Amino acid sequence: MASVGQYGGRKVREGVVVSDKMEKTVIVAVEANTRHRLYKKIIRRERRFMAHDEAGGANLGDRVRIVEGKPISRRKHWRVVEVLERAELPELAPGEIDLELLGEVKAGVASPPEAAPQKAADEEAKAEEAPAAEAAVAEEAAEAEPATEEEKTDEAVASEEVPAAGDEDAEAESGEEAQK
Repeated sequence: MASVGQYGGRKVREGVVVSDKMEKTVIVAVEANTRHRLYKKIIRRERRFMAHDEAGGANLGDRVRIVEGKPISRRKHWRVVEVLERAELPELAPGEIDLELLGEVKAGVASPPEAAPQKAADEEAKAEEAPAAEAAVAEEAAEAEPATEEEKTDEAVASEEVPAAGDEDAEAESGEEAQK
């Protein structure tokens, strides 16, 4: 004869609530460690039970005790007896957590709305750097300019345009200048 205990000899399991989206029903995952018959290796098995939660006291992540009973619906034969341990869930919504992670991990790909002012500040900094770079180039050009008039005339002669081979008007003009 089965021993009559606190629950009248009924099967009792402890597990974690993995879903609480239905009304008055939770899904409880119960883990069991068993030894393989041939290989003697410890195997972790997980079964999911639909359990009736009349009070609605069990939430996602809570550790609960369930007891087998008469069928309540087609797949629901268990009842939540007590909540053993409450889960400590974060106060942030999952969507907010994802945005924060995306901002840290993938800063360039998908940035959260808070990063928009940072992008604007970066663009302003680049705009301020551009005139400074142009000023540095102008200073270098001023240093490279020839100091004497002889150097200036040598550069002017070197930079004179040579007419292209097919350009007859340019050749005629250069010929007239040479004759004068």
